[in-house]
Amino acid sequence: MKVGTCIRGTNLLEDLKNAVEMGFDTVELYYNETLGGADFTELYPKMQEIIGDAGVQISGIGLYCNPLMSEKAREELKYCIENAHVLNTNFVGTFAGAISGKSVDDAMPFFKKYFSELSNMAEASGVKIGIENAPMYGHWYAATCNIGFCPRAWEKMFDVVDSDALGLEWEPSHQWQQLIDPLAQLKEWGRKVFHVHGKDAHVDREHIRKYGVRFGEQYCVHRFPGMGDTDWKEIICILNTQGYQGDITVEGYHDPVYCKERELEGQKLALDYLRSCV
Repeated sequence: MKVGTCIRGTNLLEDLKNAVEMGFDTVELYYNETLGGADFTELYPKMQEIIGDAGVQISGIGLYCNPLMSEKAREELKYCIENAHVLNTNFVGTFAGAISGKSVDDAMPFFKKYFSELSNMAEASGVKIGIENAPMYGHWYAATCNIGFCPRAWEKMFDVVDSDALGLEWEPSHQWQQLIDPLAQLKEWGRKVFHVHGKDAHVDREHIRKYGVRFGEQYCVHRFPGMGDTDWKEIICILNTQGYQGDITVEGYHDPVYCKERELEGQKLALDYLRSCV
């Protein structure tokens, strides 16, 4: 299984250069809220010049926005879907969106409307859409920008939009945040996993015993793979058993230890660790 890393749209070419030098197999382009005018036709030759003969592949495009509340976000997602082939990829990751402050149930009619259209476009383009499973500080009764954070929501989402082009961009850290067993979940939902983010988490169970999980208690911290609670060898075993054909893309810029000037050190450690698990 190949191991990749996320490269930020705001620092894309420098991040790509670092990824190539560290020896990653793949990269995912990562945009927060907007593409910022990115033109994939202009971008691809510049990326290939940096990649050279290293063989690094583009595993996907991530545009993490709220398509239920923003027409611009929907148009940019359509651009990603229709132009993914320009970057020689067939995967687009995003959020399911939300009606800010409203419940998952309140958002579902909007999700059905907009993602039915996006999924039809993806099917026609040979592209897979993966909803990242991030709570984004929301919950069932008051979501923020992503209703696609837990299995109960997925059941509803994939019921109202029944498309082979719509699935998950899954990572275990967001399940640890919700005290969900990621291994059991992956066994059940692996058929819908189109892309995997390599991000770990550590749950401070002593803190939970003393203070609980409500009222903003910081009981869970994101970590690089190999530094948290996830059994990555078992994750990879489950993925292989279920026929997963993608990579594991390290998602950096969240670890409280390997951050700032130590960010690249953390990414390299994660790369080496994940390769040891394959």
